[in-house]
Amino acid sequence: MVLLHVLFEHASGYALFAVKEVEEIGMLLPQVEESVLSIGKFNSMVSLAAFFPFKSAQAALENMNAISEGVVHADLKLFLETNLPLSGKKKAMLGVSDAKVGAALQEEFTISIQTGGVVAEITRGVRLHFHSLVKGLTAQAASKAQLGLGHSYSRAKVKFNVNRVDNMIIQSIALLDQLDKDINTFSMRVREWYGYHFPELIKIVADNSTYCRLAQLIGNRKELSEESLESLEEVVMDAAKAQAILDASRSSMGMDISPIDLINIERFSNRVVSLAAYRLELQEYLRSKMSQVAPNLAALIGEVVGARLISHAGSLTNLAKYPASTVQILGAEKALFRALKTRGNTPKYGLIFHSTFIGRAAAKNKGRISRYLANKCTIASRIDCFSEVPTSVFGDKLREQVEERLSFYETGNVPRKNVDVMKEAVKEATDVAAEIKRKLEKKEKKRKKREKKLQEENGEANGEVEVENGEAEVAVVKKKKKKQAAEENEAEMEEAPAAENGAVDAPAKKKKKRKAEAEEVEVKAEEAAATDNGAEETETPAKKKKKRKTEEAEPAEETPETPVSEKKKKKKKKEAAD
Repeated sequence: MVLLHVLFEHASGYALFAVKEVEEIGMLLPQVEESVLSIGKFNSMVSLAAFFPFKSAQAALENMNAISEGVVHADLKLFLETNLPLSGKKKAMLGVSDAKVGAALQEEFTISIQTGGVVAEITRGVRLHFHSLVKGLTAQAASKAQLGLGHSYSRAKVKFNVNRVDNMIIQSIALLDQLDKDINTFSMRVREWYGYHFPELIKIVADNSTYCRLAQLIGNRKELSEESLESLEEVVMDAAKAQAILDASRSSMGMDISPIDLINIERFSNRVVSLAAYRLELQEYLRSKMSQVAPNLAALIGEVVGARLISHAGSLTNLAKYPASTVQILGAEKALFRALKTRGNTPKYGLIFHSTFIGRAAAKNKGRISRYLANKCTIASRIDCFSEVPTSVFGDKLREQVEERLSFYETGNVPRKNVDVMKEAVKEATDVAAEIKRKLEKKEKKRKKREKKLQEENGEANGEVEVENGEAEVAVVKKKKKKQAAEENEAEMEEAPAAENGAVDAPAKKKKKRKAEAEEVEVKAEEAAATDNGAEETETPAKKKKKRKTEEAEPAEETPETPVSEKKKKKKKKEAAD
C-alpha cells in the first residue's frame, strides 16, 4: 500500500496534502483532470494533512529563493520531519511540482519522490482551490500574499542582477544620439531664423553651437561696435573671424528686426546652447560609466562605439555571448539580409566602422582589419563581463595588437604572437587587480575607523552633556552656599563694629533675638489654642503681625523692662504647656 503526500508551496506557507486511493487515481488520469475543476469531487480525493504558515514576508522571501535555487530550507525540512510519516507499514511517497526541489528532498530524507503524472494534476487542483482547502484563508488574503511575495521576489532578482549597470550605458548612448539630432535640428532653425537679420554670419561661422552663442551675444547687429570685439573673440576663439563678423555687421544686407523677435531668437538660441553644454556633460558621464562597466572595450574601440555595441546587443552579457562574426556586422542587419536575399556581397562591418582603425586602413585592408577588430572586441567584452576586478590592461594590450596588425598591412612588420601578449597582459592584470584590492581594503578600513570615531565622539558628547548638566547643578548649589556664606559674613561684620563701639548694644541685640523667638512661640501657642477652643480667640494673624511690628519698632534703650518681659514669657510658656 502506497501513501502519497503532495507538497504545495504557497506565498502564505507550506501545505502537505494526503491523496486517497493513489493506485486508482493513477489509472484514471483523465477522470482526475475533469474532477480537478469541481471542489466537491476534488475534496473526495485530497485532504489537508498539515499547514505551516510563514511568520513574516522576509521568511516567505527566503523560502521562495531557496525553492527557486533547488535548496531545502530549514523551515521546509522541519515541516516535513514533523508531518511526513517516514516510518510505518505503508510506503511514504512525496509528490513535488519542481524536479530540482524533489532531488534535494530525496537526498535529505531518502524517500521516493514523484514529480510528473498525477502529481502535476493534483498540484493544479490544489493551486485552484487552495483558499478553500485551508481553513481561515480567504481568496483575497491568498492573492494579497501572492502579490506581495511576487513584488519582493522580482525586486530581489533585479537587485542581485550583476549586469544591471549597463542599463545606464544603454540609456546614455540613446540620449546622446537623440541630443545630437535635436541640437542639429534646433541649430538649423536658429540659422534660418536669425539669417533674415544677419545672413553673412552663416558663411563666417560653420559650427552650430558657436553660431547659437553668437546669435545670443550679438542680438541686433547694428549695436555691434569695437568694444564688443573682445567678447566676440572669446566666443569664436579667433581674432580674424571676430573682425570679419564686425565688418560684415556694418555692411549687412539683412532686414531690420523688431525687439520682440530678437528676444525670442535669443531665448531659443540660449536653449540650444544649454542643450549643447548638457551633451558634453552626458558624454563625460558615459565615459566614466564605460570605464567602470567595460574598461577593456572602451580602451580598445572607444567609449561611444563600445556603448553603441552594448546598446545594440541589449546588454554586456549578450554582447559577450556573440561570436566575432556577429559583432563584426552588428548594426548592418538590413544590408546583410538584403545581400542574402539578392545573393550579393555581404557587409564587411557594422557599428565598428565608426572606429578609427577602419578609417586608417587602406581600402583593400578594411575587411581584414574589421574582422580582426571584431575578434578583439569579443575578447574584451568577455573579459569585462566575467572579470571580478575591472581593469583596462587587456584593452590596452588588444589595442596595441590592432595597431601592430595595421602596421603589418602597411609596412610588413611581423606582429607579436597572441600568446606572448596575453601572458604579459595576465601578469600586469594580476598586479593591477592586487593593487586595486589593496586600495579598496584601505578605503574600507578608513571608513570603518571613521564610523568608529563618530560613534565614540557621539558617546563622548552625550557623556559631556551629562557631566555639564551635573556640573551646572553643582554650580547652582555652590552659588547658593556662597550666598548664604556671604550673608553670614555680612551679619558678623555688622555685629563686630557694634561690639567695638560698646558692650551696650550687644545685650540689646540679644534681647531682640530672644523677643523674636518668644513671639514665634506665642504665635504657635495661640494658633494651637485657637484650633482647640474654636472662636475664643479674636485676634487675627494681621493683628499679630502689627503687634510684632510695634514691638520691633520700640527703641532698644528700654533695658529696665527686660525682667518683666522674661516673666511674661515664662507665664506664656506655662499656659501653652497646660
